[in-house]
Amino acid sequence: MQRSLSTELPARVGATVRLAGWVHRRRLLKSVAFLIVRDAAGLAQVVVAAPAVREQIEALTEETVVEVVGTVVANPTAPAGVEVVEPTVRPLGPPAVPPPFDLYRPVLTATLPTQLDHAPVALRHPVRSAALRISAAAVSGFRATLDGRGFVEVHTPKVVASSTESGANVFALDWFGRPAYLAQSPQFYKQLMVGVFERVYEVGPVFRAEPHDTVRHLAQYTSLDVELGFVADHRDVMAVLRETLAGMVATVGERAGGALATLGVTVPEVPAEIPAVHFTDALKIAGAPADEPDLAPAHERALGEWALREHGCDFLFVTGYPMAKRPFYTHPDPARPAYSNGFDLLFRGVELVTGGQRLHRHADYLAALAARGEPVEPYAGYVDAFRHGMPPHGGFAIGLERFVARLTGAANVREVTAFPRDLHRITP
Repeated sequence: MQRSLSTELPARVGATVRLAGWVHRRRLLKSVAFLIVRDAAGLAQVVVAAPAVREQIEALTEETVVEVVGTVVANPTAPAGVEVVEPTVRPLGPPAVPPPFDLYRPVLTATLPTQLDHAPVALRHPVRSAALRISAAAVSGFRATLDGRGFVEVHTPKVVASSTESGANVFALDWFGRPAYLAQSPQFYKQLMVGVFERVYEVGPVFRAEPHDTVRHLAQYTSLDVELGFVADHRDVMAVLRETLAGMVATVGERAGGALATLGVTVPEVPAEIPAVHFTDALKIAGAPADEPDLAPAHERALGEWALREHGCDFLFVTGYPMAKRPFYTHPDPARPAYSNGFDLLFRGVELVTGGQRLHRHADYLAALAARGEPVEPYAGYVDAFRHGMPPHGGFAIGLERFVARLTGAANVREVTAFPRDLHRITP
């Protein structure tokens, strides 16, 4: 008999079905027992009346894997309006050791560190798994949107010979006796691939050895990277980002509706044009000093509140960050060279995306590195490619976990990360 998922039961009233899943909960009443079985699709209620089967149910533990064969009947009070009666129950493994918290409760009462210590079972809770379903749908929307616009997915090295961002916050490792590093970003490689395909994207891990112990930082996270050629300036990049976000949000709504309902979340509207302010104006709006070189988290929150109040929008572009705070490959604003053709996108008051136009002339790279006192040698393989003709180009990167955290309202990015890696945690 072919296995049925819990969501298929309403269409099979009157039929004999085979379910398989985990013992989510047992409710042992005086005259009847209820077995709640959890599978990948949801929950199914099994009614046990026969004494022999009840005795078997009483011996089971939560999270034991079982197979149930029974008849589907309608019951408006049961989950999805149906339940399975007259069952036979067969364990598909030994009795499970129950986890240190109840997975059948509406919310996990264990602290987040305890959940993370026991992630393989904590992630089975519908609230935790819902966030991961939203994450998967967001990536699907990211890929589908860009595929539909002629982008090519690429896969770049995660072990590199030099630091992408010219900083010290990298994870060093030994590569057959030579020094190497875990990649902070696919930045260099995605730019080089613009010279091959013109429009590229990547979904992959990036590594930041930054000693941030905050609710919004991870040492390893998933980066959704995009780079495109033949742009006029950073505004062309912002337009693609807007389309990409709209596609991601729409796909989350279409493919993860159940997960959104579990979390009580509605997806935000991505307007046809996301409001944008220049960095200098952003400082004024946030009440920051005019000589402030960057936006602090408090400034970002103030800007998010302003965008919602003035534009009714959860998103806000901040453009024209000072060149001194941007990587050496950033293209300056031709009209105001102290400022960049770069941008950040804030989502509900938190930086979500960094992007901009890049330099594309070999001489400009040599000048930019010299101006920062950086030697050319560590970047020779990257910089040399610009001698062979590269179009004006730009791109952006979205932090997947941060996107899902802001979308779901999670207080900590670790709540929406399956197995987070941070300053303190490298297991499980």
